[in-house]
Amino acid sequence: MTPEIPYKRKAVDPVECIKAGWETVKPQYWLYVGMAFIAYVIGQAVPVILMGPMLCGFYLSLFMSRRREPIEFATLFKGFDYFGASLIAMLLHAIPIAAVIIPSYILFYVSLFVAASQADSQGGVAVFGVFFTFFLVLVVIFVLIIIISVGFTFAFPLIVDRRLNGLDAVKLSFKAGMANFWRLLGMMLLTGIMAAVGMAFCIVGMFLVLPITYAAVAAAYEQVFGLAHPREFAPDLPPPPPVFS
Repeated sequence: MTPEIPYKRKAVDPVECIKAGWETVKPQYWLYVGMAFIAYVIGQAVPVILMGPMLCGFYLSLFMSRRREPIEFATLFKGFDYFGASLIAMLLHAIPIAAVIIPSYILFYVSLFVAASQADSQGGVAVFGVFFTFFLVLVVIFVLIIIISVGFTFAFPLIVDRRLNGLDAVKLSFKAGMANFWRLLGMMLLTGIMAAVGMAFCIVGMFLVLPITYAAVAAAYEQVFGLAHPREFAPDLPPPPPVFS
């Protein structure tokens, strides 16, 4: 049975998280930029399968930096140590979104085809009605995606820091995410603006901002859960033999 992990409500300070994120990556900023680029490229190759381990490796690196432990580029690939848990979490993230978006688009195109095929004078009104209805549906989908995204904020950090399985990490992430919903949403908006500015210059700008974005999430995680001490998960080894002088 997984032990109960406490979390704080309304603990996230969006601005402080971004500042702390920058302080985390600043000493090795270009290393983190390179890691973000490789993580993105590998993760996008097969998103549902490979993105989870890449995120775990990136958060592992960030948590090690926050503990002032040395990291290297290869640390990113230690995320594959959490492959099973990250795959479950990624599936739980992707399936609900796909279950909402795909039927909505199918229904839209079917309705549009039926409306456009009407030969009477009301055909134009019917087409307008389809577009207006689909716009409302898109608004609902957008809200649902925001809620799901906030709920999943801490899933991968929990897998890495607390060694939770995918399902338990998602469940706890949703509890803590909803308890800090508006503050996390504010942080997402701020980092979203930063990403938009980066994209405005060039797609390269996105990779300049990504390390700070994920580091801000790591800082928010620390505000809500605190970082687990590495010794909590050290292997249960026998004591060393006595030394006789």
